[in-house]
Amino acid sequence: MTDLVTLGETMALFTARRVGALRHARDFDLGVGGAESNVAIGVTRLGLRACWIGRVGADEFGELVRSTLAGEHVDVSRAVVDPDAPTGLMVKGRRTAELVDVHYYRAASAGSRLRPADLDTGLIRSARVLHVTGITPALSATALEAVRAAVAEARAAGVPVSMDVNYRRALWAPDRAAAVLGEIVKSCDVLFVTEAEGRLLTGDGDPAVPAPGGVPAAPPAPGGPAGLAAALAALGPRHVLVKLGAHGAVELSEGEVRHGAPYRVTELDPVGAGDAFAAGWLAGWLAGADPERRLATACAAGAFAVTACGDWESLPRRADLESLVLGVTGDAVRR
Repeated sequence: MTDLVTLGETMALFTARRVGALRHARDFDLGVGGAESNVAIGVTRLGLRACWIGRVGADEFGELVRSTLAGEHVDVSRAVVDPDAPTGLMVKGRRTAELVDVHYYRAASAGSRLRPADLDTGLIRSARVLHVTGITPALSATALEAVRAAVAEARAAGVPVSMDVNYRRALWAPDRAAAVLGEIVKSCDVLFVTEAEGRLLTGDGDPAVPAPGGVPAAPPAPGGPAGLAAALAALGPRHVLVKLGAHGAVELSEGEVRHGAPYRVTELDPVGAGDAFAAGWLAGWLAGADPERRLATACAAGAFAVTACGDWESLPRRADLESLVLGVTGDAVRR
């Protein structure tokens, strides 16, 4: 039995080594990145088993994706090598010390050609949880159908469904995203959102239109994050996690609200924090951790992920979380 099954697109990732406009970058690090595979890596690092389903091109980047995930003990045996489409690309730069710029080149990529026939239904039906995101349904009509089919298989077999909204304005308009994801949310047991994504699902605003100072233009939900979580739980999920970044998180599970305290860390790269949070919560949930501990682990995992560069490289292992979750103190230098 696999603990977690997930599906989506993982791309080759070029990260500029210098701060500034990408047009001035000359040196890049090459790696991989994808929200779903990040979560898969995150749960394997926390001691569970995960399988990633996706498509890659019959190219060096596709080999890089598969070998990287396999090296992190993620099962990639269900990955499809597509001879007719390339592996998608992601380019990440830091425009300023505070602003990360991410650009995608995934139109007509192998990952966007994911389809229901690529699914191993037996694997999904025997998993302990199916995890999907709001990214994959936006890639293509066939990718959307693959997500719908995977969720239907899981529900039919009594397998819990987890979804991280992960809204990407570059992929689809807010109204279209709200309509499609709203239907999927009804079949979810666990839902991860930011406040802005939550308002998208409840019809309270567009998460991608900022007001001056970077504050989302939409008004806050009545009752704050807890009220937003209640509105989202009314759509169907038993567990709603509202991620508040440096302010921690709010969880509404089985009618009870919990507040996850933030951790004070020095941020180097914010990309991947949400995936780390989801992985930490799911790992705790699947391991039977008490609700307070699993939320603390999720917050700690998200905080730890921003302390180093890389989409998945900084995802924590159990030992990495000791100083944050258990309050272990000591010298700053390990010897």
